[in-house]
Amino acid sequence: MTDVAFDRAVGDPTPVQPASRPNLDKGFNPLTMILFFGILAAGLLFVAYSIYVDVNATGTKVTTFLPYILLFVALLIALGFEFVNGFHDTANAVATVIYTHSLPAEFAVMWSGFFNFLGVLLSSGAVAFGIVSLLPVELILQVGSSAGFAMVFALLIAAIIWNLGTWYFGLPASSSHTLIGSIIGVGIANAVMRGRDGTSGVDWSKATEIGYALLLSPLLGFICAAVLLLLLKFIVRNPALYAAPEGNNAPPLWIRGLLIATCTGVSFAHGSNDGQKGMGLIMLILIGTVPTAYALNRTLPESQVAQFQKVSEAASKVIAAKGAGHSIIGDPRPAVTQYITSHHISEGTYPSLSVLVKDVGDQVAKYGSLNKVPAEVVGNTRNDMYLTSEAIRFLMKDKENDLNKEEVATLNAYKGGLDSATKFIPLWVKVAVAIALGLGTMVGWKRIVVTVGEKIGKTHLTYAQGASAELVAAATIGAADVFGLPVSTTHVLSSGVAGTMAANGSGLQMATIRNLLMAWVLTLPCAIALSATLYVIFSRIF
Repeated sequence: MTDVAFDRAVGDPTPVQPASRPNLDKGFNPLTMILFFGILAAGLLFVAYSIYVDVNATGTKVTTFLPYILLFVALLIALGFEFVNGFHDTANAVATVIYTHSLPAEFAVMWSGFFNFLGVLLSSGAVAFGIVSLLPVELILQVGSSAGFAMVFALLIAAIIWNLGTWYFGLPASSSHTLIGSIIGVGIANAVMRGRDGTSGVDWSKATEIGYALLLSPLLGFICAAVLLLLLKFIVRNPALYAAPEGNNAPPLWIRGLLIATCTGVSFAHGSNDGQKGMGLIMLILIGTVPTAYALNRTLPESQVAQFQKVSEAASKVIAAKGAGHSIIGDPRPAVTQYITSHHISEGTYPSLSVLVKDVGDQVAKYGSLNKVPAEVVGNTRNDMYLTSEAIRFLMKDKENDLNKEEVATLNAYKGGLDSATKFIPLWVKVAVAIALGLGTMVGWKRIVVTVGEKIGKTHLTYAQGASAELVAAATIGAADVFGLPVSTTHVLSSGVAGTMAANGSGLQMATIRNLLMAWVLTLPCAIALSATLYVIFSRIF
């Protein structure tokens, strides 16, 4: 930036002291480090205690510690992914307040970490199971097997490796992109290893839906941030908003409050959206290793179970009517699984699903409460519920079905009952992920902060640019959370900063933009290749 900055909206040249680089090298004091490790230790103890209480409540006798050892390792890897996600992605939220001198760097990351923590705790859980639904149905049904562990370890380790690699080079790559690529890689490898076409190993309709969200969100961030900046210039004529910081001086109080508020919004939205990705995978790990405690939601009240029985009967009639004239002999599950995998309705789809719906209803009616389902059958009951729910989900999207609006409403109500029994997140899982993500924000943030703050535009970030980029990022991520779609905080925020630079005529550093685009393009194929390779290796080890 030159020695003379002028407000482009007003046009008055104003000599100012050039903005100085914020102090990013001040270390945490010993008290902060003690607090950091104290929270980490307390979080691990809380997780261990919560699992002990949940398992003990089922009355299960522990005969071997092997599942619990695998559970501990898997949980560490899953929480490690969220920790890396914290310092990889949250740097985007704090870059604007740091480079506008609104908050000191060390305080900004702690502030952001706290609101990431709150975002995770108050999240809906919709994104968590949106991510899980990308996985091959046969692996979800046998998540406690060796193939299930190979799947979880492969996709999480691949995501961590790529995140650490891009962080090392200071590239704001997307953790969402990385995790989804890892899931797709496992699905493709699993299909090929089973002698099927690799494309059959992934729910491509869901992958496409998520892909659109990841593809469009950066474009939305660029355009909306640019438009918002121009709109601000038209409405708010105060030149102070469009200036860069003078030396190390903090901005005027009202501008500082605005920037801190937008940073808070992005941090909260990031926690709410990104934290759920780890939750879904942790639930898979828990279902696979300790099904007696986590396969079914044992906290559902008996009144809700009674309501489920009513909608189950209604759904059974709808599906039985569609399958009238056809009958099946033997186990209905292979036909339903085949439909979920191929998405093609055959003459056996409706009659098989009808039998499975009746079986699920009979199991629930037999015990009267999910809390009373015996330990030895809880896994089978959960798998039947999951299969039925997924089959109904695809039927709702399938153009070949001939369901009317009333029948669709009946099946959706039934699916809601199934999902409340199988797609739940215990409070302690939210707390564990919140701690991992929150603590992760306090480590390793500097590399990405420098890229966002110094290497996207050719001039120093102004107050209005920082606020515009973060307002758009918070709104975009919040909207995606409502619709259960994962989006990239990294891509939305960094593209928002680029959009404000372009709208302001500040110019873009094309080398950085090229690197960001390369990371955006390469993340998906590299994550796919990494996770597929690891899955093959782990499948032969476990």
